[in-house]
Amino acid sequence: MNRKFGRKLYSIGESYIIMYNGIRTVSALKKAKSDKLMSPQFIERIMLAVTEVNSCPLCSYAHTKAALQSGIDHEEVKDMLEGIAKNIPDDELEGVMFAQHYADNRGNPSEESWNKIVKIYGKEKAGGILAATRMIMMGNAYGIPYGSFINRFKGNPDDRSNLLYELGMLSSFLVFLPVSVIHSIISIISKKPYLVFKK
Repeated sequence: MNRKFGRKLYSIGESYIIMYNGIRTVSALKKAKSDKLMSPQFIERIMLAVTEVNSCPLCSYAHTKAALQSGIDHEEVKDMLEGIAKNIPDDELEGVMFAQHYADNRGNPSEESWNKIVKIYGKEKAGGILAATRMIMMGNAYGIPYGSFINRFKGNPDDRSNLLYELGMLSSFLVFLPVSVIHSIISIISKKPYLVFKK
């Protein structure tokens, strides 16, 4: 089925949680990269998988370019943006599937799925997978309204959106960014877990 636009848009309230979660775990991604636990290709596969779920044209463009530069071939990138996972290396498949599950559930994965990732990859690499997923979710949450705003003036508005929503999301970014940084620092100091599961 071809979709002109993607799934239901994130609310302004959801976008704050997405931003906070992304900032909260960014250090886990940095650590996974510096310790060489995650290759650039693995990270880009996660970025593409989440972007496919959320249907963010701006992020699709940016991460297609980044994926190709990382060495992923054109056919695999094309497949991933269509939701086809046939060329993903076996040792990365579960991580990519977790990222899709996370995005598909709007940042609320099952406890079982998280425990499985920790068991397969270990705590630090699982943290990197979660962080990469959250970073691209943040990009999608704000990239979609930004793209919709730009496209509105090109005569191609997003049927899910309106000008007030787009302006609200874009202006909320400026307010939420410093608040979420402070919130994240407090969470790190108080050693709050990366994930809290809904009962």
